[in-house]
Amino acid sequence: MSRARVAVLKVISKELSVTAAAAQYGYSRQHLHRLMARYQAGGLDAVEPRSRRPRSNPHATEDKVRDFIIKTRLELTAAGWNAGPVTIAWHLDQAGLHVPSTSTIRRILHAASLVTPEPRKRPRSSCHRFQADQPNECWQSDFTHWPLDGGGDAEIINWLDDHSRYLLACSAHAPVTGTVVVDTFLQASNAYGLPASTLTDNGRVYTARFGGGRNAFGYLLAALGITQKNGKPNHPQTRARRRDSTRPRNAGWPASRPPPPWNTCSASSTPSASTTTSTGPTGQCSAPPPARPTGHCPKPGPPAPRRATTGSATTTSTPAGKSASAGPAACTTWASAPPTAAR
Repeated sequence: MSRARVAVLKVISKELSVTAAAAQYGYSRQHLHRLMARYQAGGLDAVEPRSRRPRSNPHATEDKVRDFIIKTRLELTAAGWNAGPVTIAWHLDQAGLHVPSTSTIRRILHAASLVTPEPRKRPRSSCHRFQADQPNECWQSDFTHWPLDGGGDAEIINWLDDHSRYLLACSAHAPVTGTVVVDTFLQASNAYGLPASTLTDNGRVYTARFGGGRNAFGYLLAALGITQKNGKPNHPQTRARRRDSTRPRNAGWPASRPPPPWNTCSASSTPSASTTTSTGPTGQCSAPPPARPTGHCPKPGPPAPRRATTGSATTTSTPAGKSASAGPAACTTWASAPPTAAR
């Protein structure tokens, strides 16, 4: 029983006076008299606390706008298109309707049960971001399978600079072997210098440590004095950056829509082991990406050891803040000459 009902019943039964009941149950005499008037007009149910919600809200979203948001969400989702609040706001503007804020659209979608809640995740602040401090400090590599139109399968291998995320090399083969790994690594090294270390998964084309020995790539890195690092087994977070670089462009493409226009390379265009290709939006196999920039400004702080050697001189980077004029002059030019073949 609510406190208001008890106070009213105490007064009605003459156990307490209005003044005593108001003092005992925390009401003012004026409000307790109002409760008594409600009781006389509607009984005990009228004594219960009433909602303080305003009878009207001039800023509320119109019903036609709310219906359009729900309808657009369902249509876009069924067609496989993006159906987020920003996209829905664009459709509202095109329809000549009032465009509420994206947070309002999101609340409407949640109220209509059109948003699937995700499980509670760890905050981003708890995640440790790893990244090399300098270019050529660490190279990452991985390869992915790419099904070809009309049957067949190709494997695309990438070499990625961990600091700048620059794609050093990308080539398709059938399949990727240990020889391909060595050849593509040497081609990238001839163009951009030798890295201080490499980071790959535990595939047999990269390492044979689980077999108690070394493969051709392991012997090559040892001869060049390059540190070989491999990710932990069953730890895909280490390979996230390389996986993103080799992620197929049609990954997540809805099955209800026709195939994307860029996924049209036929099996007859399967590249050879020495062919470097990239697939453009038109579906045609185009030339390799443009050359890597020759200048790079390192982040402030003490530079990490560089292992890249170009020509007859080893390039180094000047620590930021060394002098008042250490601006563009502190940038490192490190792709001006081909590296030496041996260390």
